[in-house]
Amino acid sequence: MVIQVMIMIKIGDLKVESKVFTAPMAGVTDYPYRQVLRELGAELVFTEMVSSMGLLQGNCNTHDLIEFDRQGGLIGVQIFGDEPAVVAEAANMVEEKYQPDLIDLNFGCPAPKIVNNGAGSALMQKPDKVYEMVSETVDKCSLPVTVKIRKGWNDDYLTGLEVARAAEEAGAALLTVHGRTRKEFYSGEADWSIISDIADQLEIPVIGNGDVFSAEAAMDMINKTGVNGVMVARGIQGYPWLVNEIDYFLKEGIKAEKPNYKERIEMAIKHLKMAVSYYGEESAVPLMRKHLAWYIKGMPYSARQRDEINSISDKGKLIDSLYEYLKLIQDN
Repeated sequence: MVIQVMIMIKIGDLKVESKVFTAPMAGVTDYPYRQVLRELGAELVFTEMVSSMGLLQGNCNTHDLIEFDRQGGLIGVQIFGDEPAVVAEAANMVEEKYQPDLIDLNFGCPAPKIVNNGAGSALMQKPDKVYEMVSETVDKCSLPVTVKIRKGWNDDYLTGLEVARAAEEAGAALLTVHGRTRKEFYSGEADWSIISDIADQLEIPVIGNGDVFSAEAAMDMINKTGVNGVMVARGIQGYPWLVNEIDYFLKEGIKAEKPNYKERIEMAIKHLKMAVSYYGEESAVPLMRKHLAWYIKGMPYSARQRDEINSISDKGKLIDSLYEYLKLIQDN
């Protein structure tokens, strides 16, 4: 094991002490969950990705995705789109209206509804357009502009390094690379070799993303690829403690104590209450079902409890059910 020297990551004029970034995930990293992540040690969090066109058209749902409370940390707003001028104008609007700490451009989302409109990882096929989009956004904003990319479009279009260079040349302050192609989505193993190649070639900080589900994996990625930090995504679904576990392991070289069943259930309930306070009970309970299922994943009788979670629409009954579940696993 190689213990890393904890050098701060510079993103333009920003300085970030943590080497762990939490990924922007649609339908996951909403306002309530960002508060949970912040409480458990996340220094830099990102909004869910927001549509550049939706922002310019004044779509209320789109603007709602950006609401944030720094709580002493940093916040990045991730934007997607297919037209450089539109993305740049939307970024400028976000900067002036919301004043986040940075703007992140999404060139990695593999979702069909995004890709079919020429955005997200569809742009991995168009390095020149990536350059144009980053360049125009940098010109329009005084905030640091970062980008998130993939290994490529498919095995015939492994454009990760080309797109990374284009983004850097256009003025990006940091780049995050996911070690899978768009065709792979999240299947198989992430290719850390492309992450290593990009980190070796670029002068700006590079963050690695893909298959970081533990503190050991984060250390392994940093040591093997030379990245400046890691981005965690699926690993924090229902397990926000991962951020602190990685930070602690990188700094101290020893593992942090994992939460017990009681702490996991109590955090799930706290998250539920925060979501109800933010969205209202009628909307929050359905939205929280996947989160609650993630919180209890791997715990005894979790499949049965998941079925019960999916059958309850009342906040109070749901909380009672979770406490009863906790008693069940503690008594057995």
